[in-house]
Amino acid sequence: MTDKIDVLLYGLGAIGSFYAFILSRSNRVRLTVVARSNYDAVKANGITIKSANHGEHTFRPDNVVKSPSEAAPQDYVVCAHKALDQAEVAAKLKPVVGENTTFVIIQNGVGNEEAFRNLYPKASIITCVTWVGAIQVSPGVVHHTKSEDMQIGLFPNPALESTTEQQRLKTFVSLLDAGKTVFQVLDDMQPQRWEKVVWNVAWNSLTTLTMVDTQTWLHSSEDAEPFTRRLMQEVIDIARATGVQLSDNLPNELMRKINAMPGIGSSMQTDAKNGRPIEIDVILGFPVRKAREHGVSAPYLETLYVILRAIDGRLRAAL
Repeated sequence: MTDKIDVLLYGLGAIGSFYAFILSRSNRVRLTVVARSNYDAVKANGITIKSANHGEHTFRPDNVVKSPSEAAPQDYVVCAHKALDQAEVAAKLKPVVGENTTFVIIQNGVGNEEAFRNLYPKASIITCVTWVGAIQVSPGVVHHTKSEDMQIGLFPNPALESTTEQQRLKTFVSLLDAGKTVFQVLDDMQPQRWEKVVWNVAWNSLTTLTMVDTQTWLHSSEDAEPFTRRLMQEVIDIARATGVQLSDNLPNELMRKINAMPGIGSSMQTDAKNGRPIEIDVILGFPVRKAREHGVSAPYLETLYVILRAIDGRLRAAL
């Protein structure tokens, strides 16, 4: 009998619930989920996924807990929480980290891995960029659109043997395969992370500050599209200064992508509307710090960052 692979998922929102479903489809996985606001519903009824790609399913994780302190050390710890305070979450996860634990980071932003590498220098880290469209319509009930893709790869650890890290990646990839989801394994994930952050810097920031959707913003004045392109270009320039080469054509590609969609909001806009703290640091803060470190001029980005920090401060003070 094959030994079970212990997987803990932290961050049971829409994206976390979707990947909990994917992982639950493997009979090799013993799945623990950390549920907070939706704990009672998930404990009583499990998680229901209504997916345009996978159909409707209700499943029950093997364990539902309120805190990592209630769980044992895991083989994989999947982090799908909002990246509001990475260092704080990394510390909270200490009870589930053993000698061979691998972190799997499924979040927006850049620099997400640093807090985990600093606190757990001997752990492997798998870093992921996801393009899944999902919303939690009620506690424990998630609607998933046809949007489903992920890029996945190692955040290499020089303290570990490459063969060890590759095996840990290969094992986790086999679980995604069993879950029948869409993904690609890449040797270098940082270009993907920076490409996604170019997208997030533009649309998360602008929809949150204006409280309109993307198409309303783009048609609000003749200056809106050039403004957006300039903002994207600043982030591309910062990525290049850090050694990550992004295409000159990326703003055109992203504008074509957004114009092929109806007007959409963003997760940051939704959080702000609902009075929740917003995910600023890994989307804007890290690029701003890198711009200053490398002497890259980024006035549009810095302006949005300063204003959004004030909004986030107001939201946090009201909690």
